[in-house]
Parts: sequence; structure tokens; C-alpha cells
Amino acid sequence: MKPLRLRCRTLLAGVLTAGALVPISLTGLTQVDVLSPDQAVRFRASCEGGRLEYTISFGTRTVIETSPLAMLVGGANLGRDIELGEVQRQRVRESFPWRGVHAWATNHCETAIIQVRQLRGGLRYTLEVRCFNDGAAWRCLIPGGGERRVPDEATVFAIPSGSTVWYHGLGGHYEDVHRRRAVADIPAGEWAAPPLTFRLPNDTGYACITEAALVHYSGMALQADGRGGFQLMLGHKHPISYPFRLRYSNDVERVSQPASVSGAIVTPWRVVMVGRDLNTLVNSDLIPSLCPPPDPKLFPEGLQTPWIKPGRAVWKYLDGGQNTVEDMKAFSAWAGELGFEYHVIEGFWSRWSEAQIKELVDYSRQRGVGLWFWKHSRDLRTPQARADFFRKLSEWGVVGAKIDFFDHEHREVIDLYAALLEEAARHHILVNFHGANKPAGEARTWPNELVREGVRGMESSRLKERAQHDVTLPFTRFLAGPADYTPVHFGARRGDTTWAHQIASAAVFTAPLLTYAAHPATLLTNAGVEMIRSIPATWDETRVLEPSAIGEMAVFARRRGAEWFLAILNGPEARTFKVPLSFLGEGRCQALLVADPPDNPAALRVEKTEVNRDEAMPVELSPGGGFIARFTPLGKH
Repeated sequence: MKPLRLRCRTLLAGVLTAGALVPISLTGLTQVDVLSPDQAVRFRASCEGGRLEYTISFGTRTVIETSPLAMLVGGANLGRDIELGEVQRQRVRESFPWRGVHAWATNHCETAIIQVRQLRGGLRYTLEVRCFNDGAAWRCLIPGGGERRVPDEATVFAIPSGSTVWYHGLGGHYEDVHRRRAVADIPAGEWAAPPLTFRLPNDTGYACITEAALVHYSGMALQADGRGGFQLMLGHKHPISYPFRLRYSNDVERVSQPASVSGAIVTPWRVVMVGRDLNTLVNSDLIPSLCPPPDPKLFPEGLQTPWIKPGRAVWKYLDGGQNTVEDMKAFSAWAGELGFEYHVIEGFWSRWSEAQIKELVDYSRQRGVGLWFWKHSRDLRTPQARADFFRKLSEWGVVGAKIDFFDHEHREVIDLYAALLEEAARHHILVNFHGANKPAGEARTWPNELVREGVRGMESSRLKERAQHDVTLPFTRFLAGPADYTPVHFGARRGDTTWAHQIASAAVFTAPLLTYAAHPATLLTNAGVEMIRSIPATWDETRVLEPSAIGEMAVFARRRGAEWFLAILNGPEARTFKVPLSFLGEGRCQALLVADPPDNPAALRVEKTEVNRDEAMPVELSPGGGFIARFTPLGKH
């Protein structure tokens, strides 16, 4: 058996990318501090009384109060009766191409690899901690041979008294509406689906709890203890959601059993993002930075591998159309007119002949449009089924697969995601997961995953109070990664929002596969079509501006190339204010404005003007309203 230090380094190979490990040979430590590069974020591991605990602070503010950090194996709590030993430290400095909120991610952190030893029995394992300027993360690495063991966790996140929390339960899996509550008012037993966002007392900052690098392990949810804490719960303990019970009633007993692991146990990263403002959280790169880079054998140029192309899509599901090849030809033609790259087709494609499929693929390709086909995940549970499906898509020239109905976070489901992504990559197929859990950085390792649902989006026809929901999501669910909300609808599904709100949502909700809910013919005849055509699926830069507030308003300035967009979503209350245009470059810009007209939520006010960075844009928002402006430097439009 390899020495523990060597085994831990083997597990870490390819993850720590810069700097040498510096061992500090001490035993019997009572605490270890890890500081972020700017010294603002502190993670403290301690073992007073032989109990492993942790605290996270941000400057003078406590973000997570002293809480148990408890890893269990076979029912034995490895966080009790322990001592801290050797600490190895390293500084990581790297950047890598990314997509969504910005084009390049920054991974700057301080790392500590802390040896932990149980005093009784002598079991040794590793606690690895990373501190970034915008948060902290940790995981446990427990050595093992070929035996199968059952891991579990009982770590608690103790949120400071006076904090305000935004969260939703697990009844609809990850498709629910967030509540806002004072942490002291959350009763014991209440479930929360990560990411869980909270505002620190006295408006001193924000934080968010989630996970990263979820591989060969059950997903995590949180359960309130009634004392301001949330305990980490693995998938087998999660309440069975309505969609899972509906589709997989015979599997309930199996996914309610804990999952075993063979050999070494490596937990996902437990992540706490933190920042003084919402802009810091939205722009955080913690989650992808904690995940392995793409395999160069499958992705020779990583995220920039040529067959991986983000884009916008039309979709016949929520706004009318026939399920025929001829009608889908029309949808592809409309996609081409809009300048959209893709067309997503639901499961009715399976009733067509191979000749009809190839006819539609060729017709769409001639218009610059790639096709995505929907598939139920239950039909892809075996290696042979996956290989056959993705091979067929490749042979037909279909570029993407929309795979649906996972609805649980047991390890067997998590493993299915990875198996699907790997087989899809072998055939150069892009992937969109629906009925899914929150992302945990999978798109860093598998860049062919463009987006996943894991959100209550436009498919929810019963959601009438959509305005407040929409201005909560950018600072909760979207902190974990892109979401397939399928925005923009001009009918009853828009609930209490305006047409301008709907168009602006396409620029606020990050989705490298940006699928529009509205019928493409409706988009083409809408007064805002010039704006709709120009909204990209990914961004080079994002800034969250004042007066953004969770559940009240989202004000985003986003840049693609030389063009800036100012996109604003409003909650239920009418507002009037001005937005400084200091984010613009030098010189004058032509501005295309799409806004709410007075007293008509089902119409638009569209105008053009010229502005520069020294001006402020006046904005009048109706209840549930919106605003979007595109700024093009003169001479470049």
C-alpha cells in the first residue's frame, strides 16, 4: 500500500496547477488557517476537544459560524476523536477559457492539504482546503483499496444570526420557487436545494452554498436544523420529488439506499461563495476552477474544440406548431431568418423515417441551422443504448441531444450524466439535460454540456407571479451555472411580466444554448425583433449594477465583442431611476432601446438614439417590467 502522502498526491494530480507543495511537519495542531490571496477570506479548521470543525470569515464578518465538519464511512464519524497533522500548502494561479458570464475564468487560490488522524484506530485521511478571494471550498480524501464502503456526511453550515436566506425545497426536484426568510425563522426539517444564497447581517455582504466536481458520488442537498444551521444531506436521504415518483415509482426504494464507493473516497467540493456585492457572486469562477479540465483526447482544444459551438435555438413546444417534418422545416427556415444556430425538436422525431430525418437535417443545414433531438434518459441506461443513440445522431448529422427526466441525485443518476457526456463526446454530440439537478461544474470537464435545466422556467404554465421569480434566479440558481429556462414568451405564460421583461430575460439568464419559448414566426413579427436577433448566447464580460436586489430587480451590463447590452428585469413594483453608462468605452454609441410603454404590458416601445459613457440612461419600469438596450460604437454597427 502506498504511503498516505503519495496516495493523496496521486489523487490531486492534474488538479493543482502551479507552485510547489510546501510541507509543514507538525502534529497535534489544534487549528489550521487558510487565507485567500487577498487575505480577506479565511477558512479555519480546528479540532478543539478532538472534534473536527470549521469556520469561514470574510474580513471582520463571519460567513459560516463554527460548525462540525463530519465525514462518515460505514456509519463511523471520522470527524470525532481526531488530531490535525502535517499541512502542505500551495498557491494556484491560472486562467482558462470559459463561457456564459465571461470569456475567461480566473483560478487564483491558496491551498492547504491537511492530514487528519483518528486517535483511536489510527485511520488517516486528508482534508483539502482552497481559499479564493470570493469564497472557500473543501473536500475529504479517504484512502482505500478495492473494498466497497458507504460514505456519508453530516457537515453543518451554520449561517450567522440576522442573515436573510433565499431557498426552495425539493418537492419539484430543482424546479421550484424560492422563498425569502430570516434564517431564524426557518424551521427544523425544512429542505433547501443548493445553491442556497444568503445576505449577511446589516447588509455586509452575500454568500452562497453549493458544491462542485460532483463525480461518482451522490449529490448534496441541505436540511435546516432550526437553529440557523443547514446540514449536508446526500442523495439517498433526499425526499422523493413529485417528478421522480411520477416517472420512477418502482425505483424509490433503491435510490433511498446509500451508495457505496470502491477504493478511495473523494468527496465533491463543498463550496461557500462570498462577496461584498451581487456582482462578485455572479462573476465567481469557483465552481469551474474546482473541476478537472477537459480530456484532450476527447476535446483536443478544450472548450474551444471546433464542434462545440454555443448558440440560440427555436423550439416547438410552448407556443404552437405541428409535429410534422414540413412544419419543422418551417421552424428551421425561421431559425435561419432570425440568425439562430439551432432548432430543438421534442420526441416526436422518433416517429419519422430515417429518410425524413435526413431530409430535415439537410434542409436545416442549408440554412445554417443544427438540429437537437429529445430523448428520455430511461432509454439510455446501458452502454449499448447510449452508443447506438449517439452514433445514429452523428450519422444523421444531428448535432445535439436534449436528454430528460433524471429527477434525483443518487449516485447512480450522477454517474449516468457522466456516462452520457462521455459517449456523446465520442460522437461529437452536444448535450442539454432536462429534469436535472443543479450544475456542479460539469461543463468544465465536459464542455459538450452546453446547458441543463434544473430551474422552474417557462415550461411552468401555472407560475403566474413570474416577475419576482425572475429577479431572484440570477442571484440563486444561476450562481451554480447556466440554466435552460427557455425564456421569452408573449402569451399567458409570461404571467405578471411585460413583453420588454421577456426580451430582457434572454440577456440576463445565462444559457450557452439559448432556447426561445416563443414561436419563431412570432419572434420575427415582434417589434423587438432587431434586439432579439442580436442577443448572443454567451458573453465576454458581465457586470451586475446598482440597484440590483434579490427578488426586486436585476440590472446587468453585458458585453460581447465591442457591443454592450444593458438588460433589466423588474419585480412586482414599478420603478424609475437612471443607470450610469460608465461601462461603455470611449466615443459615441448608437443605442437601440426596447422598453415598457405606459399601461400596456403586451406591447413595446422601441427607439434609437446616440449616447456616450458620460451619460445616464433613464429607465421607467412597469410592475413586472423590463428594459434592454444595445450599444454599438458608431462606425461598427
